[in-house]
Amino acid sequence: MDIFKSIIVWFTALCYTGILFPLTFVIWLLALPFDRQRFVTHWFLVYQAFVLTALIPIWKVRVDGREKAERGTTYVIIANHQSILDILMINRLRYRFKWISKIENTSVPVLGWYLRMAGYITVDRGNEESKAKMLEQSYNCLKQGISIMIFPEGTRSVNGEIGFYKRGAFQLAIQAGIPILPVIIDGTAGILPKHGLKFRSGYQVNIKVLDPVYPAEFVSENPDLLAIEMNRIMRSDLNKLKERDVSL
Repeated sequence: MDIFKSIIVWFTALCYTGILFPLTFVIWLLALPFDRQRFVTHWFLVYQAFVLTALIPIWKVRVDGREKAERGTTYVIIANHQSILDILMINRLRYRFKWISKIENTSVPVLGWYLRMAGYITVDRGNEESKAKMLEQSYNCLKQGISIMIFPEGTRSVNGEIGFYKRGAFQLAIQAGIPILPVIIDGTAGILPKHGLKFRSGYQVNIKVLDPVYPAEFVSENPDLLAIEMNRIMRSDLNKLKERDVSL
């Protein structure tokens, strides 16, 4: 049954993309002369993701705490990473930000084109020069009042649990004096695990925005220690989220 449902999901996604990609390209082209930050393209992609995740009936999506991000405030937004579906699900928050993505995604058809059209930031994780450039671009965005969105694990979890956090996001928050907005995602690993192509049904996706952590509340000015503390907080909240779902 899951194989049949997977075929339906992939077919729906391909048709949806086939219809909307040309329209996205036209909108990007028309907005290019005046939309230097590519916000028009970003918002169009956000609402595409929102509609697509609402159209597919094999999952339910629950969003809590979206209002915790104050309008007009710039954040370093961080989230745990269970599945490639997390990209679509994070867009359901409908926040204005720049994604930070691994450079390998630019080689993926459609996804890579969207990354370029939206002016998102990419990084080659094995290249120190690329990491430095990513940090510089991200810092400039933050200073211009543009939030950034990053998965501090750097890759998808293999078991749905939160892995080690890299220091980059926390280094940026400390240097720019910007609050961190933690986001917990659960359920996507069950639907489409890492390296999987078969969708599984019967899961609820939970997206929970935690309280922002402001610079005055940072446990340390050392990004490695701050990464460890945020990892601990988010692990704890993820476990609470799982326990809540079991009790329902």
